[in-house]
Amino acid sequence: MHSISLIRNGSADSAFELREIAVPQIQDGEVLVKVEGFGLNYADVLARKGLYPDCPPLPAVLGYEAVGHIVQYNGSLDLKEGDRVLAFTRFGAYSEYAITDERAVIKIDDDLGIGEACALVTQYCTAYFSMNVATNAFPGEKVLVHSAAGGVGTAFCQLAKIKGLEVYGTVGSDEKLSYLKEQGVHQGINYRKNNFYEVLKSQNLRMDLVFDPVGGKVFKQSLKLLNYGGRIVTFGAASRSKGNLFTGLELLFGFGFYSPLKFLMKSQSMLGVNMLRIGDHKPELLANCLSEVVKLTREGKLNPQVDQLFSYKNIAQAHAHLESRNSKGKIAVSWND
Repeated sequence: MHSISLIRNGSADSAFELREIAVPQIQDGEVLVKVEGFGLNYADVLARKGLYPDCPPLPAVLGYEAVGHIVQYNGSLDLKEGDRVLAFTRFGAYSEYAITDERAVIKIDDDLGIGEACALVTQYCTAYFSMNVATNAFPGEKVLVHSAAGGVGTAFCQLAKIKGLEVYGTVGSDEKLSYLKEQGVHQGINYRKNNFYEVLKSQNLRMDLVFDPVGGKVFKQSLKLLNYGGRIVTFGAASRSKGNLFTGLELLFGFGFYSPLKFLMKSQSMLGVNMLRIGDHKPELLANCLSEVVKLTREGKLNPQVDQLFSYKNIAQAHAHLESRNSKGKIAVSWND
């Protein structure tokens, strides 16, 4: 089978190579999927640049999510060969065949597109877990979503709308501000033109929930906006992507150092979410999140947005587009020409 292997760290143009490797062999409780397509996530960009500690040793096959059909299954769940499924893969999705735990697989409809389906795994599950498991949200609460036009940000905005929240979002262009309006965001802020902290502070606004994939200084400023009883959830450190020692130290000190007493006095919470760890140690929670977001999509309550579906031949362009932060919604890759 063909796989797209990460052979060296660096720019997207030189990092990948199409290789022929053996089809993996399943064990009890595992599923082998013939992959139609797979999704990209910002963790893939960090892995390519050598900044993602969970990345396997090179050469490595990246990818957290795949959509395709079961070709082999050895288990007891309601799955069979020929089923079209969505799978959380914990690496290995950049291949024509992918193997995964049976609990990380869910059947999907034939008319659900590759990009829409892939968005539901890492991105919508991250948002669902953050908003419904790690913490909770209640009608009327104010929520700040950073990188709100991205895949996870879009998921947060749509889930917040279901819960009746008042949503504020940060993005990097005026074009994305229009996108936020389409997603029902109450107020969007272009962080390249205005400091979100100063904008919201000037309106005397306090946030009940903050969802932050950026980290560093953005986290520290967000914390200053947190209301009494507020919760801040961090699920990434995209500000580290420049990848030098100074940037790493800047990220570390940008986050700041905090005593539990600070949170106790204001009844606030700081939470971290890593869906890779949830998949490793609480697969039943991952399965529940996946089931719920697929169900909400079938009911028309969630509407995954796809920025672009690339051919596997253009994996470098797909990575570069994601890294540019110009995308809105999900970026996916198809094995079909």
